[in-house]
Amino acid sequence: MASHIAKIKLLDELAKLVSTIFSPLLTPSYGLFLALSISPKVLDTTGARIKLLIIFFGITCVLPMATIAVLHNIKLIKDKKMIKREERTIPYIAATIYYAVAVWYMVYTHEPQWLVMVCAGGALACLISTIVNLKWKISAHMAGIAGILAMLWQLYAMNLEVISPMWMTFFIFVTIILCGVLGTARLLMKRHDLPQIVAGFLNGLICVSVMMRLFG
Repeated sequence: MASHIAKIKLLDELAKLVSTIFSPLLTPSYGLFLALSISPKVLDTTGARIKLLIIFFGITCVLPMATIAVLHNIKLIKDKKMIKREERTIPYIAATIYYAVAVWYMVYTHEPQWLVMVCAGGALACLISTIVNLKWKISAHMAGIAGILAMLWQLYAMNLEVISPMWMTFFIFVTIILCGVLGTARLLMKRHDLPQIVAGFLNGLICVSVMMRLFG
């Protein structure tokens, strides 16, 4: 009995760790880092790529975190983890605005169209999450990781990767596995049910794929 309880606690801790590592505040920056490492953007200077990554991280991670902290301090949300659907509305709206700012910045700095559309796909997924969240919880975690998968697949389909097909296949395969691991973690933590996990995954996958394919 004690051994069984210990295993459950271990699984719970692992689920929390996976959920934290692949937070929707972090996955956009993971995706950009990959894009800057396996696409023609790798030909840019290291300084230019680091600058873009830092500014993007600030817009899509630091600003949303600061917003959540302020909302918590002024009692508009009770829990920073925002487990309840109702507490996610304002942070989701703010995140959508921040994504729009990130898209504007990429346009302003003349980033390639496909990269702008990756960010625009993230903005669209965030907007859809905001609208859906008014009535039903949807997994932002899954939207984030699925957006990375969509980006990798579209880079491969558009022949924009600068690494070997073997490595590209490896990255895609690993990301698919991570999608499964993250979805399982969210289920174990009881943050979402299976339909919400699947809906979040499809949201990120479709939005980024469509934006890259149609406008990239």
